[in-house]
Amino acid sequence: MTKFISVRSKSGSISCQLNKKTLYIFTILFLFSLLIFVISLSVGSSHIHPLAVIKHLFGYGSGEYDFTINTLRLPRVLLAFLVGSALGVSGLILQGIVRNPLASPDIIGITGGASVGAVIFIVYFVGAISIKLMPLAALLGATIVSIIVYSLSWKKGVTPIRLVLIGIGVAAAANAIVTMFIVLSDTFATTRAYLWLTGSLYGANLQDVLSMLPWVLIFIPVSLLFSRTMDVKELGDDVALGLGVNVQLQRLLLLFISVSLAGAAVAFAGGIGFVGLIAPHIARMLAGRSFAGLVPTSALIGGIIVMVADIVARTAFLPLDIPAGVFTSGIGAPFFIYLLYRNRNM
Repeated sequence: MTKFISVRSKSGSISCQLNKKTLYIFTILFLFSLLIFVISLSVGSSHIHPLAVIKHLFGYGSGEYDFTINTLRLPRVLLAFLVGSALGVSGLILQGIVRNPLASPDIIGITGGASVGAVIFIVYFVGAISIKLMPLAALLGATIVSIIVYSLSWKKGVTPIRLVLIGIGVAAAANAIVTMFIVLSDTFATTRAYLWLTGSLYGANLQDVLSMLPWVLIFIPVSLLFSRTMDVKELGDDVALGLGVNVQLQRLLLLFISVSLAGAAVAFAGGIGFVGLIAPHIARMLAGRSFAGLVPTSALIGGIIVMVADIVARTAFLPLDIPAGVFTSGIGAPFFIYLLYRNRNM
């Protein structure tokens, strides 16, 4: 009995193989994410029984918890899951195209570019134009920095190691620019910038969820179209070229997808770090190395990580609401050090 399920379009241009084990893992993670989702809606400054939450979600509630669930918690939990999913898949793509386990959006400068765009908006434009345009500023910053990194990395093509090294350098420069703007700005702008940079889901509303949703629904499925390319690239650029893959074009398109996902996540939730680093590694341990299986698995794991971080952030130090990015960094920084140690001889 075969261990794989083949999925192929009629034309044959799109095809992939999924390990049955991967499907089982995905099902378990999906059910676990639903459990975390219900728990997230239950806990907070006021506790709501999980059964009451489920009844409310299916329209059988008494209306007692309408404001608490619909206005305060549901948008925040949904946004946490979407942001985590986007960061997880963005990190997976980056690690695939540069073939480096240490790659992630915050390490090679994408998050730093978004931070520059957002901080400039907070310092110079808050009050003059609508705050709703801040996500656009963050996306613009991420795009500009990504173009700079890719352009500086180009020398008869872009090699993975050059992309990573230049990305780290540009990320450091972006962080320096952010620090400069914060030091030179007034107290109000500084406070708001620090809250955003730490990564907070506080004040999330339904409009944020609806604005973030298209980025996830479009770019995560689109990334699956590159499954065969990513699996071949695991063998190296020379092998991929020999098999007819346009390596530079595919790398550029995949980088665009990664930037779009990470930029959107950072735009709506701030600098939630290390999710794009951790989620793909956990996904590989659970689901193997097939890109078609890793995409949905990384998305679910990323969503779970951010939802759990948000639960801890708003319940551990009541009545204080700590930014979720504090807890993802608390987990991610030791994990990054562990990866550095494990790959010290590479």
